[in-house]
Amino acid sequence: MRRTIFEEHHDLFRDSVRQWIENEIVPHNQEWEHDGIVPRSLFKSAGALGFLGIAVPEQYGGGGVADFRFNMIMAEEFARAGVSSSGLGIQLHNDICLPYFLEGTTEEQRQRWLPGLCSGDFIAAIAMTEPGAGSDLAGMKTTALLDGDDYVVNGAKTFITNGINSTHVITALKTDPAQKHRGMSVLVIEDGTVGFERGRNLDKIGLKSQDTAELFFTDSRVPVVNRLGDEGTGFFTLMRNLPQERLSIAVSAVAQARAALDWTLAYAREREAFGKPIGSFQHNRFKLAEMDTEIEVAQSYVDAQVIALNEGVLTPEDAARSKWWTTEMQNRVADTCLQLHGGYGYMLEYPIARQWQDARIQTIYGGTTQVMLEIIGRSLGV
Repeated sequence: MRRTIFEEHHDLFRDSVRQWIENEIVPHNQEWEHDGIVPRSLFKSAGALGFLGIAVPEQYGGGGVADFRFNMIMAEEFARAGVSSSGLGIQLHNDICLPYFLEGTTEEQRQRWLPGLCSGDFIAAIAMTEPGAGSDLAGMKTTALLDGDDYVVNGAKTFITNGINSTHVITALKTDPAQKHRGMSVLVIEDGTVGFERGRNLDKIGLKSQDTAELFFTDSRVPVVNRLGDEGTGFFTLMRNLPQERLSIAVSAVAQARAALDWTLAYAREREAFGKPIGSFQHNRFKLAEMDTEIEVAQSYVDAQVIALNEGVLTPEDAARSKWWTTEMQNRVADTCLQLHGGYGYMLEYPIARQWQDARIQTIYGGTTQVMLEIIGRSLGV
Protein backbone atom coordinates (compact mmCIF):
# COMPACT_ATOMS: atom_id res chain seq x y z
CA MET A 1 0.00 0.00 0.00
CA ARG A 2 1.11 3.54 -0.68
CA ARG A 3 1.65 5.36 2.60
CA THR A 4 0.10 8.82 2.81
CA ILE A 5 1.56 9.85 6.17
CA PHE A 6 4.55 11.77 4.78
CA GLU A 7 4.86 15.10 2.97
CA GLU A 8 7.60 16.47 0.70
CA HIS A 9 9.67 17.94 3.52
CA HIS A 10 9.67 14.55 5.22
CA ASP A 11 11.06 12.96 2.06
CA LEU A 12 13.87 15.52 1.93
CA PHE A 13 14.66 14.82 5.58
CA ARG A 14 14.74 11.08 4.82
CA ASP A 15 17.27 11.63 2.04
CA SER A 16 19.55 13.51 4.45
CA VAL A 17 19.27 10.88 7.18
CA ARG A 18 19.90 8.05 4.71
CA GLN A 19 23.04 9.71 3.37
CA TRP A 20 24.33 10.38 6.89
CA ILE A 21 23.79 6.76 7.96
CA GLU A 22 25.48 5.42 4.83
CA ASN A 23 28.47 7.74 5.24
CA GLU A 24 28.92 7.97 9.01
CA ILE A 25 27.51 4.73 10.46
CA VAL A 26 27.51 1.82 8.01
CA PRO A 27 31.31 1.84 7.46
CA HIS A 28 31.89 1.63 11.24
CA ASN A 29 28.94 -0.49 12.38
CA GLN A 30 30.80 -3.80 12.68
CA GLU A 31 33.61 -2.10 14.62
CA TRP A 32 31.11 -0.59 17.05
CA GLU A 33 29.33 -3.94 17.39
CA HIS A 34 32.66 -5.43 18.44
CA ASP A 35 33.49 -2.55 20.80
CA GLY A 36 30.05 -2.58 22.43
CA ILE A 37 29.70 1.19 22.19
CA VAL A 38 29.60 4.04 19.69
CA PRO A 39 31.87 7.09 20.01
CA ARG A 40 30.33 10.17 21.57
CA SER A 41 31.29 12.02 18.40
CA LEU A 42 28.42 10.24 16.62
CA PHE A 43 25.95 12.27 18.69
CA LYS A 44 27.79 15.48 17.79
CA SER A 45 27.62 14.51 14.12
CA ALA A 46 23.86 13.94 14.43
CA GLY A 47 23.43 17.23 16.28
CA ALA A 48 25.37 19.21 13.69
CA LEU A 49 22.96 18.00 10.99
CA GLY A 50 19.83 18.77 13.01
CA PHE A 51 18.96 15.13 13.78
CA LEU A 52 18.80 15.67 17.56
CA GLY A 53 16.14 17.66 19.39
CA ILE A 54 13.85 18.00 16.41
CA ALA A 55 10.92 18.84 18.70
CA VAL A 56 12.93 21.31 20.80
CA PRO A 57 12.06 25.00 20.21
CA GLU A 58 14.53 26.86 18.01
CA GLN A 59 15.45 29.28 20.81
CA TYR A 60 17.17 26.36 22.58
CA GLY A 61 18.94 25.07 19.47
CA GLY A 62 16.36 22.54 18.31
CA GLY A 63 14.39 22.03 15.14
CA GLY A 64 11.24 23.65 16.46
CA VAL A 65 9.01 20.98 14.89
CA ALA A 66 6.90 18.83 17.20
CA ASP A 67 6.23 16.17 14.57
CA PHE A 68 7.01 12.55 15.47
CA ARG A 69 7.09 11.62 11.78
CA PHE A 70 10.68 12.86 11.70
CA ASN A 71 11.56 10.47 14.53
CA MET A 72 9.79 7.72 12.59
CA ILE A 73 11.90 8.39 9.50
CA MET A 74 15.10 8.03 11.50
CA ALA A 75 13.96 4.66 12.88
CA GLU A 76 13.05 3.45 9.40
CA GLU A 77 16.40 4.49 7.95
CA PHE A 78 18.35 2.81 10.75
CA ALA A 79 16.38 -0.37 10.01
CA ARG A 80 16.91 -0.15 6.26
CA ALA A 81 20.67 0.09 6.77
CA GLY A 82 20.76 -2.93 9.06
CA VAL A 83 21.76 -0.85 12.07
CA SER A 84 20.79 -1.68 15.66
CA SER A 85 17.03 -1.52 16.29
CA SER A 86 17.70 0.98 19.08
CA GLY A 87 19.29 3.44 16.63
CA LEU A 88 22.62 3.23 18.50
CA GLY A 89 21.08 5.05 21.48
CA ILE A 90 20.05 8.03 19.36
CA GLN A 91 16.39 7.02 19.35
CA LEU A 92 16.42 6.77 23.13
CA HIS A 93 17.96 10.25 23.32
CA ASN A 94 15.42 11.74 20.90
CA ASP A 95 12.21 9.78 21.39
CA ILE A 96 12.27 8.81 25.05
CA CYS A 97 14.51 11.20 26.99
CA LEU A 98 13.91 14.59 25.37
CA PRO A 99 10.20 14.78 26.32
CA TYR A 100 11.28 14.85 29.98
CA PHE A 101 13.48 17.88 29.28
CA LEU A 102 10.66 19.61 27.40
CA GLU A 103 7.79 18.96 29.82
CA GLY A 104 7.79 19.94 33.47
CA THR A 105 11.13 21.75 33.31
CA THR A 106 11.75 25.30 34.46
CA GLU A 107 13.08 27.96 32.12
CA GLU A 108 16.44 27.80 33.91
CA GLN A 109 16.61 24.03 33.33
CA ARG A 110 15.68 24.36 29.67
CA GLN A 111 18.39 26.95 29.08
CA ARG A 112 20.93 24.82 30.95
CA TRP A 113 20.23 21.48 29.27
CA LEU A 114 18.45 21.75 25.93
CA PRO A 115 21.17 23.38 23.78
CA GLY A 116 23.67 20.64 24.67
CA LEU A 117 21.10 17.89 24.10
CA CYS A 118 20.42 19.30 20.63
CA SER A 119 24.09 19.73 19.68
CA GLY A 120 25.14 16.30 20.91
CA ASP A 121 27.48 17.73 23.54
CA PHE A 122 25.08 16.19 26.09
CA ILE A 123 23.84 12.61 25.81
CA ALA A 124 20.72 11.54 27.68
CA ALA A 125 19.79 8.31 29.43
CA ILE A 126 16.89 7.30 31.64
CA ALA A 127 17.31 5.13 34.73
CA MET A 128 14.22 3.39 36.04
CA THR A 129 15.04 -0.31 36.32
CA GLU A 130 16.80 -1.63 39.41
CA PRO A 131 18.44 -5.02 40.09
CA GLY A 132 15.42 -6.05 42.18
CA ALA A 133 12.66 -4.06 40.45
CA GLY A 134 11.83 -4.15 36.76
CA SER A 135 8.24 -3.48 35.75
CA ASP A 136 7.27 -2.67 39.37
CA LEU A 137 8.42 0.94 39.46
CA ALA A 138 6.77 1.61 42.80
CA GLY A 139 8.95 -1.12 44.29
CA MET A 140 12.23 0.68 43.60
CA LYS A 141 14.67 1.02 46.48
CA THR A 142 17.08 3.77 45.34
CA THR A 143 16.50 6.79 47.56
CA ALA A 144 17.02 10.54 47.29
CA LEU A 145 16.66 12.15 50.71
CA LEU A 146 16.57 15.92 51.04
CA ASP A 147 19.46 17.55 52.87
CA GLY A 148 19.46 21.33 52.59
CA ASP A 149 19.68 22.33 48.91
CA ASP A 150 20.65 18.83 47.80
CA TYR A 151 19.25 15.34 47.59
CA VAL A 152 21.52 12.57 48.86
CA VAL A 153 21.14 9.61 46.51
CA ASN A 154 21.92 5.98 47.40
CA GLY A 155 21.20 2.84 45.41
CA ALA A 156 21.71 1.25 42.00
CA LYS A 157 20.13 1.06 38.55
CA THR A 158 20.68 -1.51 35.82
CA PHE A 159 20.05 -2.16 32.10
CA ILE A 160 20.53 1.55 31.37
CA THR A 161 20.80 2.37 27.65
CA ASN A 162 23.49 5.02 26.99
CA GLY A 163 24.66 4.22 30.52
CA ILE A 164 28.34 4.63 29.62
CA ASN A 165 28.07 7.48 27.10
CA SER A 166 25.46 9.56 28.88
CA THR A 167 26.18 12.94 30.46
CA HIS A 168 22.66 13.49 31.87
CA VAL A 169 20.68 10.64 33.43
CA ILE A 170 16.97 11.08 34.12
CA THR A 171 16.71 9.05 37.32
CA ALA A 172 13.60 7.78 39.09
CA LEU A 173 14.07 7.74 42.86
CA LYS A 174 12.22 7.39 46.14
CA THR A 175 12.17 10.75 47.92
CA ASP A 176 9.70 9.33 50.47
CA PRO A 177 10.41 5.62 51.04
CA ALA A 178 7.27 5.30 53.18
CA GLN A 179 5.09 6.00 50.13
CA LYS A 180 4.68 3.94 46.97
CA HIS A 181 3.71 5.86 43.84
CA ARG A 182 3.52 9.23 45.58
CA GLY A 183 6.95 8.76 47.09
CA MET A 184 8.73 8.90 43.72
CA SER A 185 10.53 11.86 42.18
CA VAL A 186 12.73 12.37 39.13
CA LEU A 187 16.19 13.96 39.25
CA VAL A 188 18.63 14.65 36.42
CA ILE A 189 21.99 13.33 37.60
CA GLU A 190 24.91 14.78 35.67
CA ASP A 191 28.24 13.30 34.67
CA GLY A 192 30.90 14.07 37.30
CA THR A 193 28.53 14.01 40.28
CA VAL A 194 30.49 12.84 43.33
CA GLY A 195 29.47 9.33 44.35
CA PHE A 196 27.99 8.50 40.94
CA GLU A 197 29.80 5.58 39.33
CA ARG A 198 29.19 3.54 36.19
CA GLY A 199 29.56 -0.20 36.36
CA ARG A 200 30.05 -2.69 33.57
CA ASN A 201 29.07 -2.17 29.97
CA LEU A 202 26.79 -5.21 30.03
CA ASP A 203 27.39 -8.04 27.55
CA LYS A 204 24.02 -8.57 25.83
CA ILE A 205 22.56 -11.07 23.36
CA GLY A 206 21.97 -8.31 20.83
CA LEU A 207 22.14 -4.52 20.44
CA LYS A 208 25.89 -4.95 20.69
CA SER A 209 26.87 -1.44 19.61
CA GLN A 210 24.53 0.18 22.14
CA ASP A 211 26.15 0.64 25.55
CA THR A 212 24.01 -0.67 28.40
CA ALA A 213 25.32 -0.21 31.92
CA GLU A 214 24.86 -0.52 35.63
CA LEU A 215 24.82 2.75 37.62
CA PHE A 216 25.70 3.13 41.29
CA PHE A 217 25.04 6.00 43.70
CA THR A 218 26.80 6.33 47.05
CA ASP A 219 25.90 9.46 49.01
CA SER A 220 25.68 11.34 45.71
CA ARG A 221 24.66 14.94 46.25
CA VAL A 222 22.30 16.19 43.53
CA PRO A 223 21.04 19.79 43.74
CA VAL A 224 17.33 20.37 44.16
CA VAL A 225 17.41 22.51 41.00
CA ASN A 226 17.97 19.27 39.07
CA ARG A 227 14.57 17.89 40.05
CA LEU A 228 11.99 17.56 37.26
CA GLY A 229 8.61 18.79 38.48
CA ASP A 230 7.46 18.75 42.08
CA GLU A 231 8.61 16.24 44.65
CA GLY A 232 6.39 13.17 44.74
CA THR A 233 5.17 13.52 41.13
CA GLY A 234 7.82 11.27 39.56
CA PHE A 235 5.59 8.27 38.95
CA PHE A 236 3.02 10.36 37.11
CA THR A 237 5.77 12.04 35.06
CA LEU A 238 7.04 8.62 33.98
CA MET A 239 3.55 7.37 33.13
CA ARG A 240 2.83 10.47 31.03
CA ASN A 241 5.81 9.81 28.77
CA LEU A 242 5.49 6.03 28.45
CA PRO A 243 3.02 6.06 25.50
CA GLN A 244 5.55 7.86 23.27
CA GLU A 245 8.30 5.48 24.43
CA ARG A 246 6.19 2.47 23.53
CA LEU A 247 5.17 3.92 20.19
CA SER A 248 8.84 4.55 19.42
CA ILE A 249 9.54 0.86 20.02
CA ALA A 250 6.57 -0.10 17.82
CA VAL A 251 7.78 2.16 15.00
CA SER A 252 11.17 0.50 15.15
CA ALA A 253 9.64 -2.99 15.28
CA VAL A 254 7.67 -2.48 12.08
CA ALA A 255 10.64 -0.88 10.32
CA GLN A 256 12.93 -3.72 11.35
CA ALA A 257 10.39 -6.33 10.24
CA ARG A 258 10.07 -4.66 6.84
CA ALA A 259 13.85 -4.57 6.45
CA ALA A 260 14.10 -8.27 7.36
CA LEU A 261 11.47 -9.15 4.76
CA ASP A 262 13.16 -7.04 2.08
CA TRP A 263 16.49 -8.79 2.67
CA THR A 264 14.75 -12.16 2.56
CA LEU A 265 12.85 -11.40 -0.64
CA ALA A 266 16.13 -10.48 -2.35
CA TYR A 267 17.74 -13.66 -1.05
CA ALA A 268 14.75 -15.84 -2.05
CA ARG A 269 14.92 -14.56 -5.64
CA GLU A 270 18.62 -15.37 -5.99
CA ARG A 271 19.25 -18.47 -3.87
CA GLU A 272 18.44 -21.71 -5.67
CA ALA A 273 17.58 -25.18 -4.41
CA PHE A 274 16.70 -28.15 -6.60
CA GLY A 275 17.27 -26.00 -9.66
CA LYS A 276 14.98 -23.08 -8.92
CA PRO A 277 14.82 -20.00 -6.63
CA ILE A 278 13.72 -20.88 -3.10
CA GLY A 279 11.08 -18.15 -3.24
CA SER A 280 9.25 -20.06 -6.00
CA PHE A 281 8.37 -22.96 -3.67
CA GLN A 282 4.75 -22.60 -2.59
CA HIS A 283 5.44 -23.00 1.14
CA ASN A 284 8.10 -20.28 1.08
CA ARG A 285 5.94 -18.03 -1.07
CA PHE A 286 3.08 -18.40 1.42
CA LYS A 287 5.41 -17.52 4.32
CA LEU A 288 6.59 -14.43 2.50
CA ALA A 289 2.99 -13.45 1.73
CA GLU A 290 1.95 -13.87 5.37
CA MET A 291 4.80 -11.71 6.62
CA ASP A 292 4.16 -9.03 4.03
CA THR A 293 0.49 -8.83 5.04
CA GLU A 294 1.23 -8.67 8.76
CA ILE A 295 3.76 -5.88 8.22
CA GLU A 296 1.36 -3.88 6.01
CA VAL A 297 -1.43 -4.14 8.58
CA ALA A 298 0.91 -3.18 11.43
CA GLN A 299 2.31 -0.26 9.43
CA SER A 300 -1.14 1.20 8.89
CA TYR A 301 -1.95 0.94 12.59
CA VAL A 302 1.34 2.49 13.70
CA ASP A 303 1.06 5.29 11.13
CA ALA A 304 -2.34 6.17 12.57
CA GLN A 305 -0.89 6.18 16.08
CA VAL A 306 1.91 8.55 15.07
CA ILE A 307 -0.73 10.98 13.84
CA ALA A 308 -2.62 10.51 17.10
CA LEU A 309 0.55 11.29 19.07
CA ASN A 310 1.10 14.45 17.01
CA GLU A 311 -2.46 15.49 17.79
CA GLY A 312 -2.05 14.75 21.50
CA VAL A 313 -4.70 12.01 21.63
CA LEU A 314 -2.62 8.80 21.80
CA THR A 315 -3.87 6.77 24.78
CA PRO A 316 -1.76 4.48 26.99
CA GLU A 317 -3.96 1.57 25.93
CA ASP A 318 -3.42 2.17 22.21
CA ALA A 319 0.32 2.52 22.73
CA ALA A 320 0.28 -0.78 24.64
CA ARG A 321 -1.63 -2.47 21.81
CA SER A 322 0.89 -1.25 19.30
CA LYS A 323 3.92 -2.13 21.38
CA TRP A 324 3.00 -5.72 22.16
CA TRP A 325 1.65 -6.61 18.74
CA THR A 326 4.44 -5.15 16.63
CA THR A 327 7.29 -6.45 18.78
CA GLU A 328 5.89 -9.97 18.87
CA MET A 329 5.42 -9.71 15.09
CA GLN A 330 9.01 -8.53 14.63
CA ASN A 331 10.27 -11.60 16.46
CA ARG A 332 8.14 -13.92 14.33
CA VAL A 333 9.31 -12.24 11.13
CA ALA A 334 12.98 -12.24 12.13
CA ASP A 335 12.81 -15.92 13.02
CA THR A 336 11.06 -16.92 9.79
CA CYS A 337 13.39 -14.79 7.67
CA LEU A 338 16.45 -16.31 9.30
CA GLN A 339 15.05 -19.79 8.61
CA LEU A 340 14.53 -18.93 4.94
CA HIS A 341 18.18 -17.83 4.74
CA GLY A 342 19.21 -21.33 5.81
CA GLY A 343 22.76 -21.68 7.15
CA TYR A 344 23.67 -18.20 5.92
CA GLY A 345 21.07 -16.76 8.28
CA TYR A 346 23.19 -17.99 11.18
CA MET A 347 26.21 -16.02 10.02
CA LEU A 348 26.66 -12.60 11.61
CA GLU A 349 27.93 -11.13 8.36
CA TYR A 350 24.31 -11.28 7.18
CA PRO A 351 22.11 -8.49 8.64
CA ILE A 352 19.25 -10.90 9.33
CA ALA A 353 21.39 -12.69 11.93
CA ARG A 354 22.13 -9.47 13.79
CA GLN A 355 18.52 -8.35 13.63
CA TRP A 356 17.33 -11.72 14.94
CA GLN A 357 19.53 -11.13 17.98
CA ASP A 358 18.43 -7.52 18.40
CA ALA A 359 14.72 -8.31 18.09
CA ARG A 360 14.50 -10.39 21.25
CA ILE A 361 14.67 -7.44 23.64
CA GLN A 362 11.78 -5.65 21.93
CA THR A 363 9.11 -7.64 23.82
CA ILE A 364 10.86 -6.93 27.14
CA TYR A 365 12.03 -3.33 27.47
CA GLY A 366 9.57 -0.46 27.57
CA GLY A 367 7.18 -2.84 29.37
CA THR A 368 6.93 -6.56 28.67
CA THR A 369 4.24 -8.05 26.45
CA GLN A 370 2.52 -9.32 29.59
CA VAL A 371 2.44 -5.83 31.13
CA MET A 372 1.03 -4.44 27.87
CA LEU A 373 -1.76 -7.03 27.89
CA GLU A 374 -2.52 -6.18 31.53
CA ILE A 375 -2.87 -2.47 30.64
CA ILE A 376 -5.23 -3.30 27.78
CA GLY A 377 -7.19 -5.82 29.83
CA ARG A 378 -7.80 -3.36 32.65
CA SER A 379 -9.09 -0.80 30.15
CA LEU A 380 -11.71 -3.35 29.08
CA GLY A 381 -13.16 -3.48 32.57
CA VAL A 382 -12.13 -7.07 33.24
